[in-house]
Amino acid sequence: MLKKFTWGHGVALALGLFIIFILSMIFYFTSTWKNSELITDDYYEAELAYQDVIDAKALAGALPEKPEYVQDQSGIRVIFPKDYNNTNTQFTIDLHRAEDQKLDVIKEMDLDSRNSLFIPAAVLAKGNYVLRVLWTRADKKYQLDYDLIW
Repeated sequence: MLKKFTWGHGVALALGLFIIFILSMIFYFTSTWKNSELITDDYYEAELAYQDVIDAKALAGALPEKPEYVQDQSGIRVIFPKDYNNTNTQFTIDLHRAEDQKLDVIKEMDLDSRNSLFIPAAVLAKGNYVLRVLWTRADKKYQLDYDLIW
């Protein structure tokens, strides 16, 4: 025959169920962790030089005509205003992928005949990116950041 169920049994059962719940949450959350990497290996040195990034973003934000990006199945195109060219400006594209550093695309580029920079779809994987467009013109650095989903 079954013993009589007392309050002591209830407390023990509640504690047991609570411990099982906590352990299952620990195993669930640790199994769903994604790869988390630092953005750069020299994080602290880059942090000290962050004022340069702030200044570059402020300069780009004050421009009357800003570069814009267009995204389609063939890739991503960053279109610059007509007064930019390869002789007076240096361009760098940084496509940053937070989940996996191996999927980052960092490349110095030249403008094509359409006054744009093109990133083909073949180098992109599905997911979230931060597109950083950096350029130097007349010894001034500019930077614009765009969040995009490929």
